[in-house]
Amino acid sequence: MSDHSDTMPSDIAAGSARRDPYVLGRSSGQGEGRSRHQGATGHGEGGPASKFVTVTYGFWIFLLSDIIMFSAFFASYAVLANATDNGPTGKQLFDLTRVAIQTGLLLTSTFTAGLASLAVERRSMIRTQAWLLVTGVLGALFLLLEGQEFITMIGEGAGPARSAFLSAFFALVGCHGVHVGLGILWLGTMMAQLWVKGFRVEILRRLHCFSLFWHALDIIWVAIFSLVYLLGASQ
Repeated sequence: MSDHSDTMPSDIAAGSARRDPYVLGRSSGQGEGRSRHQGATGHGEGGPASKFVTVTYGFWIFLLSDIIMFSAFFASYAVLANATDNGPTGKQLFDLTRVAIQTGLLLTSTFTAGLASLAVERRSMIRTQAWLLVTGVLGALFLLLEGQEFITMIGEGAGPARSAFLSAFFALVGCHGVHVGLGILWLGTMMAQLWVKGFRVEILRRLHCFSLFWHALDIIWVAIFSLVYLLGASQ
């Protein structure tokens, strides 16, 4: 009787371990054949995701928070678009030719950023650096045209303090421009790190995050071009 009572707890513990649904990589009813996954540290249900996956996931959360911020700017602009206080309107101020050139530059820079990603996959240093450089130059030209637009508007007395409409316009478009400027600085840093350190794992993760960031800015600009400039010039 004592032998039976002594072995029973260990048998129960062993059976519980085999059927414990809370063990990583195990689920109830899957049997002992899955026990080899308990110590796995790779992908999937056998363990935590790779560093590349977790970093990308975290960066997507950052991008979503950024999009929420831009949504607030878009909502403010939509409410204040007609609050001109008898001042100049978008139809009087917006130069669609210049804005179309800006749009072409930014869309092209997104394309070259994609070509840089393909060069990264092939581990071609020269092509990667060349396409990243083209991306940065196109982004800088975009910022130059945007700066000219702002300077022209302010010189004509249509600065952000002139009306609620212009305050919302400068806040929305200016916020996007700041993001583009920060993206160019980030791009230059990545080019330097890539040249010095090569295609190291952490550099590849950062380049991937930059590509996501740059594409997100492109999508936001398309919304600005459509909802701010095109609609504003037509009213």
